[in-house]
Amino acid sequence: MGNKIDKRVIRPVACSSTGGDPVVVESSDGKIVRIRPCNWTESYTEEELKGTLWELNARGKKLKCPTKAMPPYYALAYKKKTYSKDRVKYPLKRVDWEPGGDPDKINAQNRGKSGYERISWDEAIDILESEIRRMYDTYGPYGILAIGYDGHKESKCVHYGSGCQMQVLRMIGGYIREVRTPDSVEGFYWGGKHVWGTGAWDGLGIPEEYYNTMKDVSENTEFLVMQAGDLETTANYSSQFQSYMMKYWLDLGIEMVAVDPFGTYTAMAHDEITWIPILPNTDAALDFALIHVWLKEGLFDKEYVDTHTIHFDKMVDYVMGKDDGIEKTPAWASEICGIPEWTIKALARKWGTSVTTIAHFCGAHIRGPYSFEPGRTEYYKLAMQGIGKPGVQMVHLFSWNVAEQVVPSVGGMLSFMYMGHADMQDIPGPTSLPRTAVHHAIMDGKYEWYGSPSIIMSTPEDQFIKRTYPCEEADGTEFHMIWSEKASNQGSWNGGFYLQDAYRNPKIECFVSNHQWMQQDTIFADLILPVTTCLEEVDSIGSSQGGSLCFYGVQDRACDVVGESKSDYEIAAELAKRFGIYEEYTRGLSVEEEIAAAYEESFIKDFISFEDLKKKQYFIPPMNPEWEDIPAGMREFYEDPEKHPLHTPSGKIEFYSEALEQHFPDDKERQPLARWTIGGSREDGYAHDESQWGEKAKTYPLLLNTSPGRWRIHVQNDDICWLREIQTCKIKGKDGYMYEPVWMCPELARERGIESGDIVKVFNDQGIVLGAARISERVLPRSIKMDKGAHPDPIAPHIDRGGCTNLISPPDPISKHCEGFVVTGYLVDVAKLEDAEMEQWKKDYPESFARAYDPASGSSRAGWVVKE
Repeated sequence: MGNKIDKRVIRPVACSSTGGDPVVVESSDGKIVRIRPCNWTESYTEEELKGTLWELNARGKKLKCPTKAMPPYYALAYKKKTYSKDRVKYPLKRVDWEPGGDPDKINAQNRGKSGYERISWDEAIDILESEIRRMYDTYGPYGILAIGYDGHKESKCVHYGSGCQMQVLRMIGGYIREVRTPDSVEGFYWGGKHVWGTGAWDGLGIPEEYYNTMKDVSENTEFLVMQAGDLETTANYSSQFQSYMMKYWLDLGIEMVAVDPFGTYTAMAHDEITWIPILPNTDAALDFALIHVWLKEGLFDKEYVDTHTIHFDKMVDYVMGKDDGIEKTPAWASEICGIPEWTIKALARKWGTSVTTIAHFCGAHIRGPYSFEPGRTEYYKLAMQGIGKPGVQMVHLFSWNVAEQVVPSVGGMLSFMYMGHADMQDIPGPTSLPRTAVHHAIMDGKYEWYGSPSIIMSTPEDQFIKRTYPCEEADGTEFHMIWSEKASNQGSWNGGFYLQDAYRNPKIECFVSNHQWMQQDTIFADLILPVTTCLEEVDSIGSSQGGSLCFYGVQDRACDVVGESKSDYEIAAELAKRFGIYEEYTRGLSVEEEIAAAYEESFIKDFISFEDLKKKQYFIPPMNPEWEDIPAGMREFYEDPEKHPLHTPSGKIEFYSEALEQHFPDDKERQPLARWTIGGSREDGYAHDESQWGEKAKTYPLLLNTSPGRWRIHVQNDDICWLREIQTCKIKGKDGYMYEPVWMCPELARERGIESGDIVKVFNDQGIVLGAARISERVLPRSIKMDKGAHPDPIAPHIDRGGCTNLISPPDPISKHCEGFVVTGYLVDVAKLEDAEMEQWKKDYPESFARAYDPASGSSRAGWVVKE
């Protein structure tokens, strides 16, 4: 007899704050039994669903909205995540740390080394309260750095999952806010915005008009280029719908190529797709060579360029070598990017003679050093081919919603009026610090940067504003306490090893981490507060992007709370009681009352009653009856650029930025016109020397290609045992440890004396991360490939066994004037790890090898908790 299912909860389980395709979580007696995809007919009849399910009809072939949702595959394994051996069940305190700020009792140097002991919630809140009061008394309102808000948290709304501590700190007295830089879209944010303006969400730099992109591509596109876009992998962001849509396009006869340093899962899974391998972070050189062919052979829309753009002549002069003496021919680019000259010409001619769309989710090509250059050259190509005309689009992360609905989706939440208890990250105050600069701020005591303290709601002009830490309002105060609700900085952002050094700086007297698992930054904290997963919470979350449908939802908890965990909101509320602001913080509402209040402010209250919504658990708004008539993408700009101007100074696409010329006339890195930038030394005015043509390459000759992993999403889900059994997820070393795969071509492996399965070290001037060799033709000779997001497993300072690539990424931003992470396309070397070196580490750092480890799931709580 199996378990008797006594509860079914329908909700998204995704890495996105905007939700995702839903699953059905089936439980018995408070324990999860299984998780399966939701069918939209779970709560509605097919008759009731009429008017909500779209249908495309292109080139004589139909595509119907699937009645079965397509959740990310890790969502179906989230039972393993919820009951992981790494789960934090109780409050924990580092055994050799004491509150109070006594330098002799902080033992900051042992963060990431020493173990933890279990304490009660009363003691944990006592410590939290006393340390906050001490910070305010000793350093003033800006002695605390609050780390939080990330678009890739669990799907939560009322409990939010990041930023709750910020709101309660603001009510208590203040804090310094760690703000999200434009990660995922750096190149478009810092480069593309100066080509065609502010872009989506008032700041991301990608096209702000993206409705009906799916319909237009299906009807009109002939050739689709995935430049740094692996749609079969990014499908695990919120929905596998991208895979469904791509198969339809292939059935329609749309030809596709994947231009990527790695033989992507998309290219390998579909025989119809051609893979063009390119060396990491050389896309700008390729783009200029493509443009060179178009110019020489007239393969671009000259009329569009004349009427919709300005300063085209300046780009022509650069490509033809008139201003630097170097003509950007396919032969020139071939030496840089590793693509044969004839392939570049063939791609250019196919592209220039076809109705072509560029498709990716965000694009790893705009996350490396000087990523604003490929961000701009991508827009140059689209401009030359007439973006906005039928079939010429840029497919990006917001483009996948097929049909507009009669009400907006408001981020998957019932109402922005009730979006949880977190300070809005979109409108932060002046006391902020970029996420990419936390390590510099701690180690140097100061930091200067340019740009808005927000990833969205930011115009190009914000990039000319200089900001400082400590800011004027802080009166020179540095922070000495960190309270984090997002424990992934070292694995998701830049300079991870340098960040570990910063966490161990005695300036930081107290480090608090709210988290569900003993992973990432949490193992460097002094006080760990256990957090519930989304499956353990009453909430209201649906989905607003990336899936087959947008929907609203209301959920009961799917299972009992694990251990003594509390949500981030509940933790903040407990602290609010200590400071006498509980009623103010909670607005006097229970979670259930808040959801009801959100419903009353929502767009759907006229479509479904609250009682029916709770009973059915989800609601799909009807389609706009005229959705098919909405202009696709940038169609209105294409048809009438005067009536529908862009948010640029001229209202047109600008190949050359007069604003950049005015504000940064001496900037060698980001010039008014995009260029192929090699970089160089700091003395010569460069932030990076990460190309294969500089001095650093003489020591570290290989380019490391990293991107979100196939079997996880950023740093999430590296501990799901079902996924770790897959041979491209982990490789079992001869010591029994499950290592991160290091992909290399046979030629490179022979040169280094490496065989498949060997334990190898990937290293540069930042340190060493270990992995296991996977020899394959899916990588070019001058590069290696490792997925980003593996969990750090420290052996010693700057030596990591877990294979977390971000630890060895450059600690500086993409350029001296542009904040953003450099997490791919940087220099490393690789070598077989000799037995003698491993044995020496075991002698020097025995405690690191003595920690409990489970090959099935990785590091475990038992390896860190010494008293439970």
